[in-house]
Amino acid sequence: MMRKVAAGAALVLLSSNPAEASANTMQTHMNPIRKVVTLLQAMQKKVSEEGEAEKELYDKFMCYCKTGNSDLSESIAAATSKAPAVDSELTATEEKLAQAKGDLSSAQEDRSAAKAAIAEATALREKEASSFSAAKSELDTNIAALNKAVAALEKGMYGSFLQSSAAASVRNLVTSSKVELNEGDRQLLASFLAAGSDEAYAPQSGEVVGILKEMVETMGKDLADVTSTENEAIASFEALLAAKKKEIAALSETVETKTA
Repeated sequence: MMRKVAAGAALVLLSSNPAEASANTMQTHMNPIRKVVTLLQAMQKKVSEEGEAEKELYDKFMCYCKTGNSDLSESIAAATSKAPAVDSELTATEEKLAQAKGDLSSAQEDRSAAKAAIAEATALREKEASSFSAAKSELDTNIAALNKAVAALEKGMYGSFLQSSAAASVRNLVTSSKVELNEGDRQLLASFLAAGSDEAYAPQSGEVVGILKEMVETMGKDLADVTSTENEAIASFEALLAAKKKEIAALSETVETKTA
């Protein structure tokens, strides 16, 4: 009985506002559809946005490809055009390197040659100095002996002179081939120095003194000549030494520069 009353009441309500009842029924049936439509619209918007984003990326990629291809072509063209210049520079560099090596080798050889020249010149200078020293010593000794002989004979000290060491030195000179004397003078001096007395050859002492003085003069000139030669040799050696040292310094600088 109660169910019938409730159904009747519902019927009365529907019959009393049919438009409202119809709207409520439509809303109840349309809500799921609206949800689907709304979802589809959201998906469409998302897909559209993603499509636009992809298109933008694609456009950027194509632009990059076009630009990159152009840049690459330009780079290849530039490299191709520069290739002959690079080859030329490489050849020039190789030539400079070869020249530098040649200059280094030449500088090293020249420096070694300069050092060898100094060593050779130094050895020769030592020999020349030794020879000069011996020659000067001998000439000084002989001149001193002759001067003693002249002084003694001029004072009439024949006997004491003939017994002296100076007379022995003069005898050695007279018999030596190092002294240039004509045969007559040589025999006269030899006879005078061998007498051992101041009586036999006293009258000839004046002639003997004259010969001895000539010998002193000749030996004095010889001493001056060898001294001059020695001084010239010293000057030449010092000039050579200075020049070679300067050359070695310059060559050493070249070597250091080439090997730096």
